[in-house]
Amino acid sequence: MLAYPITLTDDDGTILATSPDFPELTTFGDDRAEALARAVDALEEAIAARVHDRKDIPQPSLGQTYAVLPTLTSVKVLLYRGMREQGIGKAELARRLGWHLPQVDRVLDVQHRSGLEQLDTALGAIGQRLHVTMAISAGVAVGEDDASTN
Repeated sequence: MLAYPITLTDDDGTILATSPDFPELTTFGDDRAEALARAVDALEEAIAARVHDRKDIPQPSLGQTYAVLPTLTSVKVLLYRGMREQGIGKAELARRLGWHLPQVDRVLDVQHRSGLEQLDTALGAIGQRLHVTMAISAGVAVGEDDASTN
């Protein structure tokens, strides 16, 4: 999954959230957790706007606090970036896949619940493939269940 740095700043009783990678991203929350949750939504909106405007989506830079994109959004960003890096437009992707243009629009739309199979197929059409791994989430202790059974 992709995680973009978020800067949290106290702003007269609320927490302001901005991103160095997306200057257009500005949101807030009553506390840190709410500000980060809203930052994920704002990040998806910023990405959708960039896709619509055919602008680049940057690689995440380094930071101390991050907004983690949902898996499906992350894969769509990777597909979009791969298309741009190779100079492949929506029409060319549609041609390669034998899809209609609205199908390509939906597979790139972060608000649309595309299937992973569709995204994997689209990635294959640009010479990429989806590789999935699993990791332990932060805050979950390894062996926690083992301690309760001993």
